[in-house]
Amino acid sequence: MTTPGRSGLLFREPTLFERSRPGRRGVPIDRPDVPAVDPRELLGASARDEITDFPEVSELEVVRHFTRLSQWNFSIDTGTYPLGSCTMKYNPRLNERAAALPGFASLHPLAPEGAIQGILALGYTLEEVLAEISGLDRVTLQPAAGAQGEFVGMKMIQAYHRARGDLKRDRVIIPNTAHGTNPASAALNGLEVVELRVGPDGIVHPEDLDGLLDERTAAFMLTNPNTLGVFETYVEEIASRVHAAGGLVYMDGANMNALLGVAKPGHMGVDVMHFNLHKTFSTPHGGGGPGSGPVAVRNILAPYLPVPVIRREGERYVLDEEFPNTVGRVHGFMGNVGMWIRALAFIRTLGADGLADVTRCAVLNANYLLAALRSSYDLPHGRRVMHECVLTDKRQQAHGVSTADIAKRMMDYGFHPPTIYFPLVVSGALMIEPTENESLESLDALIEALESIAREAATEPDTVRNAPTRTVVRRVDEVRAARQPRLRWTRETDPSPSGGGA
Repeated sequence: MTTPGRSGLLFREPTLFERSRPGRRGVPIDRPDVPAVDPRELLGASARDEITDFPEVSELEVVRHFTRLSQWNFSIDTGTYPLGSCTMKYNPRLNERAAALPGFASLHPLAPEGAIQGILALGYTLEEVLAEISGLDRVTLQPAAGAQGEFVGMKMIQAYHRARGDLKRDRVIIPNTAHGTNPASAALNGLEVVELRVGPDGIVHPEDLDGLLDERTAAFMLTNPNTLGVFETYVEEIASRVHAAGGLVYMDGANMNALLGVAKPGHMGVDVMHFNLHKTFSTPHGGGGPGSGPVAVRNILAPYLPVPVIRREGERYVLDEEFPNTVGRVHGFMGNVGMWIRALAFIRTLGADGLADVTRCAVLNANYLLAALRSSYDLPHGRRVMHECVLTDKRQQAHGVSTADIAKRMMDYGFHPPTIYFPLVVSGALMIEPTENESLESLDALIEALESIAREAATEPDTVRNAPTRTVVRRVDEVRAARQPRLRWTRETDPSPSGGGA
């Protein structure tokens, strides 16, 4: 694409600073009919000085600018978004409309209990539903993301051991196929992390715990299915061993899209787990979030739930702050309530059978991709996967083509790249999670693109190494961008020919 009137130049959207022209206004503002107030009288030292070169642009220029930028966005609404482990799912518009209902959207977080009975009833219902789905007893909706859910879960485990006078338990065993937030959440609670390295089949075996379980073991943290997309076959026996040693079992529930409605972690011996509403239950991800990471626990951990706890008294719902053994408050208010609404709408729309179908389709899609691509890419193991599959660049490396090259070339084919170089236990990993959303046609198109890139890597590797070629910004010096970021536009660094606009 070229800028109109500038034939031959690659399309580049200038910043509003560059488009600025002295005297242009977006909205005419009449002289106010009240006395002007100096901002410093209201804000004191917090008031900003005049902003040098603040953009002066018309309303139309602003509209066109942001509309063009929006058209560059890639999203689940525009195409296949195969990020592994992130579970990028379509956000049903019905759920968005439910969350936008005035009665929900206009609620004030400090409204009295009597004025928020509807949202308390909804939260209480969602807790019950998530408890049923997990096979556990109680749920808190407070954590604002999966990682915070992990932090809260580990905090509750610590409180449990302390209440029993078991003060020596300060270690957490974590396989190297876990999500990276697992050791971080344990360490933030002051716990020592013991890494367990899995074998070539990618799962934990009960005998792997020999010599690791002792009187210092507070918990075993397991991501299941793990980051290789593989189900931990021996989870029940592992849980039994951990319990026999006096520890508890934490399950990272970020990959519940592979178990939803089909298997319950609580039935496998898990004591505490978190959900990611923004993964499993289709609430918005990333910048459209925020996240939500409810935590489900067995009754032995219920006394330590964060406050406030939603409690039902007859036909009325109350926020219980008098919870003597609580780990405390972990959110400014009750949680990211808008995500509760979307998640419950998703669950109610599908029902029990529909939730199970979500899992079956997600698992089928991942294995379909794996079966089709194993002839073009190397695999880290030969096991059947659950909701996601992992490929490696081992064959392409023989031609000087890396995982990063493959990912960038996918952009030329119109696909968002998958997760790359994760899990860390796989060299040159490409991790793909199609979820249940993708049709057979979209999966075939993704397969065709990846197969074509594999052929290019073998016959014309420079094509792949020089990708992307169809994007506005091609390859950048990532090291320099990280170490010497330029975060603010200045006239001196303006790359445009005039140094001041287009």
